[in-house]
This record gives sequence, structure tokens and C-alpha cells, in this order.
Amino acid sequence: MSWLFGSALKTTMVTPERALPGRPSPTYAVPTTHTVLGTPLRGPWPEGTAVLHLAMGCFWGAEKELWQLPGVVTTAAGYMGGFSPNPTYEETCTGMTGHTETVLVAYDPQRLSHVDLLRHFWEQHDPTQGYRQGNDVGTQYRSAVYTTTPEQAAAVASTRAEFQERLTRAGFGDITTEVATAQEAGPFFYAEGYHQQYLDKNPHGYCPVHATGVTCPRPLDV
Repeated sequence: MSWLFGSALKTTMVTPERALPGRPSPTYAVPTTHTVLGTPLRGPWPEGTAVLHLAMGCFWGAEKELWQLPGVVTTAAGYMGGFSPNPTYEETCTGMTGHTETVLVAYDPQRLSHVDLLRHFWEQHDPTQGYRQGNDVGTQYRSAVYTTTPEQAAAVASTRAEFQERLTRAGFGDITTEVATAQEAGPFFYAEGYHQQYLDKNPHGYCPVHATGVTCPRPLDV
């Protein structure tokens, strides 16, 4: 999905002053229902549902990985962590909005713990690559976690430390994942309708695997 739109493949984060201006409202409609799970993309969701925003490269494959986890209520592809309000996909791909391709994950923490969700996140991409994932190069492909609760933030810190230890032993470098609260990162902007559950609609579509092969420690690991 590393298409060339304008100044795509930028590997330097744009500043707020240089970012595209964006717009006060989106230019497109977003579907209301998840095509696989049949749940609302924007809510309302059952009481107790938690929301975590995860960026791990191309959001097509990332969303599919996440909607398959037991306990996930819904997922949605979007843009987060940037400066331009209501960006389009083409604008995000220039690197001039500051956003990264992000998946909103709404989940039941009684069925899928914060820690288990984050373990899956770390294991399913390479969080050491900076502004890229494999051949997808640019700030829009950077690894990021945007939390909505203190409990999630604590789980990010603990799982990151554990995974870094395993990565180091396997010969990988330092984790470069951007970690912030959702409030610090700014709004999650839903991507265009054709991006939502893209690999359900296009089962043979682009879906690279960027996992390192390193696993997070689990209880009973020896």
C-alpha cells in the first residue's frame, strides 16, 4: 500500500506549521456497521467496552488481525496522531498531515485483557522500524499506541519493557513506537468507506506480514 501521492514516503515528521490545513468536516460518508462483526463502527457499544487505538503499518492487514481476536466488539480504520483535521487518504499518504494509519479497537476487557491485546499488537509488526513497516515507508506507517485509560497506559509500559527485552535478545534494535494518550494524540478520524474491513471486501488484497517472530512473555513461560 505504499502508493506515491505527492510527497509520499516522507521519513521526517511534518511540523504543525507546515501541515496541510485539512477541513472542518469530512468529505465522505463512513459505513455504520462492521461488515464482519455486524457491530456499530461508531458505537454505542455495550457498557464496559474499552477503546484502544493501534497503529502497526498498513491498516488493512492490521484491522483484520485485530477484528479476529475473541472479545473484540468492533474495529475501524482511520487516521490519528496528526495535525490536519478530517484528512483524506491521499493527503495522509503525502506525509503532510502527520497522521499514522490507525485501527480503533473497541473490546470487552473481561474477555480480552489490555495486556493480551497489547501482546498481540507487539507481536504482529516490527515496532523497531521507525517511519516504516517493511516496504511501506513514511510517517503514516509508524508504529503507535494511543490509550484511553490509565490501565491501558500501564499495560503498554509493562508489555513494551517485556517485549524490548525479548527483541534485544533476538538481535533487534530499540522500540520506536509512539506512545501517547488519545487526548494527546488528537482525534481519531475514520477512513473512507472502502478502507473499512478492506480485506473482508477484498480477500486477496495487499496484506504484508511484518512480524518479527519474537513473542511476548506469558505467565508460565520458562
